[in-house]
Order: sequence, then C-alpha cells, then structure tokens
Amino acid sequence: MSFQKGAAYSIVREEKFERKAAEALPKLYERTVTPKRMVATAQDPNALHGWKVVEKEAGKTSYGKGDEVIFDFGEHLVGYVSLHIEPEGSPPDAPAHLEFMFGEMPVEVSEPPGTYDGWISSSWLQQAREHIDVLPWKLELKRRYSFRYLKIRVLDTSQKFTVSFHDVTCTAVTSADRHAVPARSWEGELLQELDEVSLRTLENCMQEVFEDGPKRDRRLWLGDLRLQALANYVTFGANDLVKRNLYQFAAVPNEEGRVAANLFMKPKLIPDDTYLFDYALFFATTLHDYYEYTNDKETLQELWPTAYRQLEVGLERVEENGIVRDDESWWSFIDWQKGLNKQAASQAILVYALRKGAVMAEALGKTEQAVILQLQAEAASQAAKAQLWDDEAGFYVSGEEKQISWASQVWMVYAGVLDKKEAKQLLQRLRETPPQIGMNTPYMHHHYAEALCLYGELEEALAHMRWYWGGMLEDGADTFWELYQPEDKTFSPYGNFLINSYCHAWSCTPTYLLRKYF
Repeated sequence: MSFQKGAAYSIVREEKFERKAAEALPKLYERTVTPKRMVATAQDPNALHGWKVVEKEAGKTSYGKGDEVIFDFGEHLVGYVSLHIEPEGSPPDAPAHLEFMFGEMPVEVSEPPGTYDGWISSSWLQQAREHIDVLPWKLELKRRYSFRYLKIRVLDTSQKFTVSFHDVTCTAVTSADRHAVPARSWEGELLQELDEVSLRTLENCMQEVFEDGPKRDRRLWLGDLRLQALANYVTFGANDLVKRNLYQFAAVPNEEGRVAANLFMKPKLIPDDTYLFDYALFFATTLHDYYEYTNDKETLQELWPTAYRQLEVGLERVEENGIVRDDESWWSFIDWQKGLNKQAASQAILVYALRKGAVMAEALGKTEQAVILQLQAEAASQAAKAQLWDDEAGFYVSGEEKQISWASQVWMVYAGVLDKKEAKQLLQRLRETPPQIGMNTPYMHHHYAEALCLYGELEEALAHMRWYWGGMLEDGADTFWELYQPEDKTFSPYGNFLINSYCHAWSCTPTYLLRKYF
C-alpha cells in the first residue's frame, strides 16, 4: 500500500489490488471492416438533428481542393482507420492537406467544425488533419475512433494534381466475444432488433475496461459499470472484466476510503477527483451482483472492506431525521435532468445498497454486520415513508421544495421501499398523472423499465422499451445513445448535441431486461 497526495486530493494506492486488475487485462478481438458505400448528407427538417444520409451519385473518383467524400461503413465501429492515398495527374509538387471527420451519426459529418459551442471541450469532436508529404502513401491514423461515417475533405493539394483513396479499412477492436452470447429469440422483429443493437452497444464499449462511451470520456464510470455488468452476465459472460474493474476502483480510494466516480486508465490508473453519493454505493451493489452471478467468494472477501466503507460513507450523510442531507452541489448523479432534486432518489439508493450489503455480509459469515446493515436499511426505508411520502399528492417528495419527480418514485419502487401492492399502485399513478420532472437518459429509463419488471408489469415494461429504445431505432440508431428525450431530440446537458455520445454503456440494458425477464 502507498499513499499519494495530489494537488486537490489524496489517494491510497492498494498495490495488491492494482496487480490483480493488471493480471486480468483482457484480450482484444480484431476484425477488418471496409466501407459498404459512399454517401452524401442532406438537410432534412424531419430527420434527427436536421441531417439525413442520401445515396451519392456516381461521379468523381479523385479529389482536389474543396472536394469531399463520405464513406459509410454500414455499422457502428470502434477502431483504427488506414487507407492508401494515390496522386492523380502531374507528379505531386506540394503536400496533400486532408481533414478527417468521424461521425456516429450523420450530423457529425455534416455540421461545419466551427459550429460547436458546448461547454465540454471541443477536443472530443472526432476530427484530424494530416499533411501527406510523400505520395502515394499508406496513412494509418493512430487515434482510436468511434464511428459509422468517415468524411475526408481535401483542404488543399496543388493545381497540378488530385488524390484518390483506396483500401479504406477499419480494424475494429473489442474485448467482447460474440460467440459467447447465448442465442435467444422473441416475438416480433422489434424485440430482436432491440437485443441486437443493445449487444452492439455493449460490445463496442467493452475495451480494456467497460468504457462509458468509446467516443467521449472513454473511461470507467461506476454507474455505467453496474448496468454493463448486468447486461454482460446474460450475454458475453466476460466476468473477469467486471472483476478487473472492481479491483481497479478498490485500488485507488481517497484518504477517507471513498472510491471515485470514475477512473482514468492511462498513463497509469488514476482516480478522478469526482466523488458521488450514488456511484460510491454502486460499488457495493456491483460487487453483490458479481458475486451473485459468479459465486467468486475470494473476490467478495477481498473487496468487502472497500464495499462496506462505501456503505459507511453513505450513512455518514444521513441526518438526525433519517434522511440523507441535500445540497446544491453535484453530490449525487441520478439523471441528467436540470432542476432535479436528488434527495429522495438518493435515499432509496441507500436503502437498496444497504440491503445488498447485508446479503454480502451474510454470505461471508459476518452475521452481526448483516443484522446491523439490515436494520439500517429498514430504518432508512421507514424514514423515507415517514419524511418523504406526501399522502395528499400520492407521491414521494424531495428537497426543501418537496419536488415530485419520476426519479424519486422510480427509485423508491426499485429499492423495495414499498410493498408489492403499494409499488404497483405508485407505478400506475406515475402513468396516469406523470410528474413534470421527467427522465432524460436511458440510464434512468432502465430503472423505470426494470421496476416494472420487478413487480410483474411485464407488458408495460415491453411497451416502454418499444417506445423509448424503439424511438431511437426509428431515429436512426445502430447503437443506443447516452441521451434521448423524445419530446426534445436536441437535448444535451453539455450545451450542444454534437458532443453527445451515440454509443453509450448505460443504454445497453434492453438485452439484459429481455434475457432476464422474458
């Protein structure tokens, strides 16, 4: 064990855990994919973000200054691009200056690069410029890209020559083994497509860790990991990757023993200085789920102290009235929803995590700890009913202003704060008189869909999946997105939808729901 102090926070490096994580580095599977066609894009007010793909008319095969070509690979890929560039005409008397734009969606290869005005760094936009001094040349782009569409624009050559592009390929990479996925079928093409697109989403996020999104962030987040792991158990079965990621979080807690909300992998394992109430508790629940699916008691025993510490940290936030302390900071995530008060949902997550903790303690023979955790879970549950339930409104309220939101109700149901009859009644009330504060991410919609499944509302769950994830399919998704608000398809918490991730880990769960409950 070593102690490392940074500029803003201190971390404790658990070398044993770090070594175990390193030993579980997964093999990456590679396949070579070539473009299926060359296309163009056109503005269309009825298309998502105002752009659609159209067939490219036969024409140029070589390109000069100001020309461009878009290659459609026919599927979402994560990998490395190479191509041969040939000169046409006179011998090249100047470098070829080329711009490459990669898009998961048509809009990303359609909007001019300078139009982005969001608050997240524009460096996440997938663009590159290259000077090619010697022609012909095989160009191998070093950066890994996440895309379906590749646009190449000729910024300049000279008046004497043009260039043509040949053998354009992508070496796609993933640590997921498609051959390991159990075959399943459901009635209706839509459910089959939901499963397939979920699998592709998860597959493309499975790299050396379970990445949250291969386009943007490209790192390990606890909230995403929890849902990816659940989907993985019933599909790819890459359980050692889950174990690796759990050890990585446990390897770098801060001086208080808290695990970070996310980790950077390069140049070495580095925890972010973001600590979230709900994500820390999900370390414990993810460990519980891992043990439930693998029966790996050695890992449970080694990581239990880390998991238990996250439960202690969660309880430290509980006030005298039994409710978690609320404030205006980014202390708990829950959902990308402006104005959402996080208190009630966080209370439910505490109940949920404490109950999972009690199960783990019992499995380890720590009977006294198990009893205490169960009593703490019951106390937190009773406090939620006494302090946060509004009998007149018929909903749970959150924060000083007693906000009513979908997230608060969904998490109370999901965590088992209500009995079966009460839960079904609350789910029915949600549908009949939906709160104004809705849900903006597949992450939150997953918890609603699974809450329906947990209480036997299977047809409602299917209807919701068809409407929500099916809506993404109708809008052109071939992997599921980080954000989707059917009422406002331009929604982005980052100020501009160009930076949104269109292949995102927490959206992959229809395959889990379908395979577990149907």
